[in-house]
Amino acid sequence: MARTGFSSLLLHVCCAPCCGGIVATLRDEGTEFTLYFYNPNIYPQAEYLRRKDEVLRFAQRSGIPCVDEDNTPDLWLERVKGLEDAPERGLRCSACFDMRLERAARYAHENGFTALATTNGISRWKDPAQVGRALVNAAAPYPNLACLNRDWRQEGGIQRMHTVAKTENFYRQTYCGCRYSMKKANNRKAL
Repeated sequence: MARTGFSSLLLHVCCAPCCGGIVATLRDEGTEFTLYFYNPNIYPQAEYLRRKDEVLRFAQRSGIPCVDEDNTPDLWLERVKGLEDAPERGLRCSACFDMRLERAARYAHENGFTALATTNGISRWKDPAQVGRALVNAAAPYPNLACLNRDWRQEGGIQRMHTVAKTENFYRQTYCGCRYSMKKANNRKAL
């Protein structure tokens, strides 16, 4: 049995660089999993497609099942309305995690997965505790759906992420994904 103890895991992925090391860890542990790409926060559309294509390419080359959910940027904009000026790791990020992980939890429940996890917490731009709260809350309505709420940065996770990203020659983005984080990243570059 896998170290995680779950027979089937749905892994919500934000991008290939963040998921590569986690995928390697789950495989080493013998966990059966499927990738789940649902990220309506990613802006602009060309960036969304680039990140999605990178995840799909990695999944196909690695023989990992991958679910590509519909992109719903208008729903995301509605969800974060009024939070446009919130800081990174603030309420806007919480609303974003909530939306994406609620959708992933519903998919996992409807398709017989026993557990849910996400790659979001490994990102240097995110707070793993904030991501973990969103994950736990998203799975809570489904009693048969457990959470793998793990700090992927620990136990060499960051190094493994960088190693896999380099080996796979992943496209590495310079901001988290949404239009607001892109704007902040561009402002930092201008300084």
